[in-house]
Amino acid sequence: MQKILKRQEIKYLQEWSSRHVHKPLVIRGARQVGKSTLVREFVRLADMPMVEVNFERNPEFREAFAERDPARIVSTLALLTAREIAPAATVLFLDEIQAAPEALVALRYFHEEMPQLRVVAAGSLMEFALADARFSMPVGRVEYLHLGPMEFEDFLEASGNAPLAAHLRGFSLSDLSGGENVAFPAAVHRRCLDLLRQYCVVGGLPEAVAEYVDADTNAGEEFARVSRVQQGIVSAYRDDFHKYGHGRLRDRIQLVFDKLPAMVGRKFKYVQVSRDHRAAELSDALRHLCLAGVATRITHTAANGVPLAAEANERHFKCLCMDVGLMCGALHLNVLDLARHDLTLINGGALAEQFVGQHLLFSGPRYQAPSLYYWVREARNAAAEIDYLMTAGQRIVPVEIKAGTTGSLRSLHQFLQEKQRDFGLRFNADVPSLLRDAKRLSNGTAIDYRLLSLPIYMAGQARRLVGEFDSQ
Repeated sequence: MQKILKRQEIKYLQEWSSRHVHKPLVIRGARQVGKSTLVREFVRLADMPMVEVNFERNPEFREAFAERDPARIVSTLALLTAREIAPAATVLFLDEIQAAPEALVALRYFHEEMPQLRVVAAGSLMEFALADARFSMPVGRVEYLHLGPMEFEDFLEASGNAPLAAHLRGFSLSDLSGGENVAFPAAVHRRCLDLLRQYCVVGGLPEAVAEYVDADTNAGEEFARVSRVQQGIVSAYRDDFHKYGHGRLRDRIQLVFDKLPAMVGRKFKYVQVSRDHRAAELSDALRHLCLAGVATRITHTAANGVPLAAEANERHFKCLCMDVGLMCGALHLNVLDLARHDLTLINGGALAEQFVGQHLLFSGPRYQAPSLYYWVREARNAAAEIDYLMTAGQRIVPVEIKAGTTGSLRSLHQFLQEKQRDFGLRFNADVPSLLRDAKRLSNGTAIDYRLLSLPIYMAGQARRLVGEFDSQ
């Protein structure tokens, strides 16, 4: 029997369910991130009846939404499924809803006329329906849950390391007052780094994680089984290409998809994808991959204030893959490769940047669309780049990922001085620390700032800890 995987997003669903009035909840995310499984696990834990409608398997159910009357829709679905749908007690799960635009439109009426019914919708290519100019989602009448791969802490729990997961989630900056080694003994730190390497190979897609934890580890075959699952997932993505691109567009989507893993961590240049295609053609292919959630653009911003999107420059961007495990598979990296080197050095640091990036993207409020930015200055003799920028309230936090336990922070210092900021975040292979530092830069100016340094495996806790720093 396959192991049930616990996910932090269950708590979001439980909080939503506990309300007296329920806006329809739309779960958005790429294929294979576990949207349907998450809903079924929530229902199992809540011990509630659920009526599940899958519009790809049963397209005839679309006819129930021909009228916009929730009472008649529920009555018709009850007849078609031979299941009672009690508004105050039942979860109505509309899966693969992108195949039924009528159902998407009807969601607003459930909020207005039947708010006591718990309606959850999900779909693997929903972003294409939501991006359709002919369709607009009813603002204020639905709620979103943005779902990405399983986070590292959930992987720890699934792999039998729940105490370590609890330790990371319970870690506080106040724990550093007794010294770094008290908060993170060397043996615990090494264990977390070892499990981080395993996570990077397995990734956070639930099917791959389940295969890993269910494998006969004594036989040493767990990573081979994971690889087979990952290959199947990649094949499923490729099968989807014809759904949102035909002919030459589909071929270009395939081309960008294949090149993407090797381009993580550096400025995305279409000429590095292909010299035989126009940039506009490849840009359209990348846009489709981003809509499908298979890729994410990390856009440059001038970062003079919040929101960061206000000064974003869409012409300068980096890209992330959806999942670090799929990236490792595409680059033919295995756990032995990762064990021989510092993660921040593998593939020019791209692997660590992918891990940190996907955790920062999905560690914010679940109802907000994931976004992440970076900063770069390409001036001669004064070039600088900050791997990521994130915000905490009105604070702009520069994020640097450095090799080993050291690494120069020249770009970070330049950013802090230029933007008049006094706080930075660093990820490396060392234990957590919070330091005050003062530097005199080459231009003669001085900066005095605080540096929160976290091990890479704590990327999922970074937003919480930065917020904790602000509340001090």
